[in-house]
Amino acid sequence: MSHDHHHSHGSSGNLKIAFFLNFAFTIIEILGGLWTNSIAILTDAIHDAGDTASLGLAWYFENLSKRGRTPRHTFGFKRYRLLGGLIIGLVLIVGLGFVLWFSVQRLLDPQPVNAPGMIALAIVGITFNGAAVLRVRKGSSLTEKVVSWHLLEDVLGWVAVLIGAGVMSIWDLPIIDPILSVLISLFVLWNVTRNLKNVVKVFLQVTPDSFDLEEFEKSLAVIPGVSETHHAHVWSLDGESHVLTVHVVMEKQTVRDDITRVKQTIRDLLDPEDFTHVTIDIELPGEPCLSSQE
Repeated sequence: MSHDHHHSHGSSGNLKIAFFLNFAFTIIEILGGLWTNSIAILTDAIHDAGDTASLGLAWYFENLSKRGRTPRHTFGFKRYRLLGGLIIGLVLIVGLGFVLWFSVQRLLDPQPVNAPGMIALAIVGITFNGAAVLRVRKGSSLTEKVVSWHLLEDVLGWVAVLIGAGVMSIWDLPIIDPILSVLISLFVLWNVTRNLKNVVKVFLQVTPDSFDLEEFEKSLAVIPGVSETHHAHVWSLDGESHVLTVHVVMEKQTVRDDITRVKQTIRDLLDPEDFTHVTIDIELPGEPCLSSQE
């Protein structure tokens, strides 16, 4: 018994908006870095340029994931959306390492900057990235979660720039900016690593955290007409759409109506919104299992 439910998500639209906002602000940031003579802003502009490219790829993969099944992609293209999250996460980690490196350099050798110009640019940065965060955080895909942390990193970074520039416009304390940058980068790095861990778990076909396979198997064992079950496997295509396969051995004197009833009972145990592909292999007493391995 196989079911295929199509979810209608706004992931593609969210990523599209995030891409264009990030692209526009990268240009503004390059010009602003030159205007304020701030190497920190120019460094972040390079980081944002890489992020813009990765957001574009994520947008492309998100659109690709909506394609239906083909003879070579029998489950469709849903797993491609994970590539967007993986790419953005890796690019963000590299970008954060780049920012941390230059921040440490600034800690060792603080440089004077155009504080009023940095305040103006920080306000623009908070506005652009804040709007993107509000849009992307509405999504539920793993890609959108990673993207939201990327955008939140930018928002927090510009908040730090705003605070630091405000303080530096009053007191001559240029070391404040790199200190805030280091703290925020470490905070975002921890959260991005946590989200990437979830992406990797889906790639490795680990049972979704929201599903208790042992409890599910116990529920199958008490269904009238079921003798035993084996070869139960659960994994996720993209973190939202799950797949389940199970072999069910029926009791003696089973008739067609019993098989239909057992299949429907098993399907009712599963959330139809989460499990988009369910396969139940019915075996009769004495019938050999066709699976060669667990």
